Amino acid sequence: MTIERGLRAVAGFVVTASVTLAVMHSPWWLALTGFAGLNLLQSAFTNWCPVVWILQRAGLRPCTASVST
Repeated sequence: MTIERGLRAVAGFVVTASVTLAVMHSPWWLALTGFAGLNLLQSAFTNWCPVVWILQRAGLRPCTASVST
């Protein structure tokens, strides 16, 4: 698994888990969904995400883009 796929998996898990917890326990869990969304938005502009740093330390490899001419 690559870092990019791992990041998508973590984001998907966090959103799904927080929505499930909001339905089953308290709507306050939707704050976690908001936090994940804001983190993804800031990473689009800063090109830095704490989860990417964690996934790199966990040994996931970066995606290598192939450029065709």
